[in-house]
Formats: sequence, structure tokens, C-alpha cells
Amino acid sequence: MKPAALAVVGLGISVPAHVTVAAQACIEQADEVLYLIPDPVAAQWIESVNERSRSLSGHYHAGQGRRETYDAIVSDVLTRLHAEGDVCFALYGHPGVFATPSHEAVSRARAAGFEARMLPGISAEDCLFADLGLDPGKTGCQSYDATDLLIHSRVIDPSAALVLWQPSIVGNFDYVPDGDLSRLPALAEYLARYYPPEHEIVCYVASPYPIFDPIVQTIPLAGLADAELPRLALLYLAPALRRERDESVIESAAART
Repeated sequence: MKPAALAVVGLGISVPAHVTVAAQACIEQADEVLYLIPDPVAAQWIESVNERSRSLSGHYHAGQGRRETYDAIVSDVLTRLHAEGDVCFALYGHPGVFATPSHEAVSRARAAGFEARMLPGISAEDCLFADLGLDPGKTGCQSYDATDLLIHSRVIDPSAALVLWQPSIVGNFDYVPDGDLSRLPALAEYLARYYPPEHEIVCYVASPYPIFDPIVQTIPLAGLADAELPRLALLYLAPALRRERDESVIESAAART
């Protein structure tokens, strides 16, 4: 009898269209699938692929700290893994992008002697680049959790693009299913250190359904503090300035070799 193993897979944003062949194979073959996804249609698809599937959404409780919730989720996954059998932990989007429980589950499983792997998926940021026609390699791209940006005073480079995750709950460390915009003015004030008041911010929500367009709204930075942001929104800020090319750094390095 082969030892139990853990596979953490990404479902993408539009399920099943974004599900890779490898991820679907893991779902089909697992002795149990534990999943986290906000879309009920996607949940139905998972359970149709493998009837031994169970949602972990019951671990979320309004007002409960996210750290406590994540610990409960990881413990649930590891408990099932210790009970023997292959476990597939399936998550919305990319399982390694802004998804703490997935990394911790893999780390704890390996520490306990189990085989554990992570398979990638399409993230909301990937959808943003495609839907807005952006190439993050053109100017470079900074990607931050909105709360992390503030509490660690991250230094923004206004010559590169900026993507902000979870702005609808900025400054809140609890599970708030409807969002919490009470600290949005603090985010607006911080961004104003780097961008002019008229700088355009794109509010973006990827569509989980191929037949519907994503939500794309633009607001000036001066209007961000009072904006009504959707719960799953990302914010995108284009570069505010252009830096001149300086090839002397490359040339001087080449001359020393």
C-alpha cells in the first residue's frame, strides 16, 4: 500500500475552464478532496468530479481572526492526511498566491514525512493582465497586499506598475465576508505620497464565468477614500513617471569582466 500524499492544486478563477489537466487528475484520483472556493457553481463541479469532496468554508466565521481560521483549515487537511489516503486540497485561483493555508499545509505535511506538492493555477492578477492588456515586464510590476503595504511602510516605485490585493479589507485582520472599507482613507493617504491626486486607479474584479465580462472601474486617487470597492477587487495603478535608460551600469560591469 502506497503512503498517503497531499496535492495542493489551483482551480483558477473560471472553473472548470481554468482547471489544468494535471489539477483535474489530482481531483479525480484523490481519496478525498477538500476545497476552498467562493463560487457555488465551481463547488458543484468539484463534487461532480469526485463525490468524496468536502468544503472547508465552515472554518470561516465573521469576526474571527484570519490566523485562527487558517490554523483550523490546515489542521483539518493534516488530520485527513494522517488518516491515510491521498488528499487533494483545491483552492480558488493560484494556490501559492496570497493563500497562507496552502503553503502551511505543504510545509507541515512534508515535516510529518508525507509527500506533498503544489500545482499552479490562474490567479486574479493573471486575469487582470490579460483583461486590461498589460505586460508586467514592460515597466516592472509591484504586487502587495494592501494591509501589508501600510503596516510595513513598503516603498513604492512610481515608475513601475502597482497591483494591490484585498483593498476592500485593508487594515482588518479578521474574516469580514462583506468587506470593511473603514480604513480605505489610510490607503488613499499613503498612495498620495507617491502619486498625484488625479492619478487613475483601476478597480478590477475577474469574472468567474466565461459569458460575463470582468468588472473594470476607474477612479482618481483623490476619490479612493470614499470609493465603494467590491469584495474581491484588485487595484491597479499605472506608472506615474518614466525613468530614463542608463546603460552605463551595464557597460561598466561588462568592462570589469
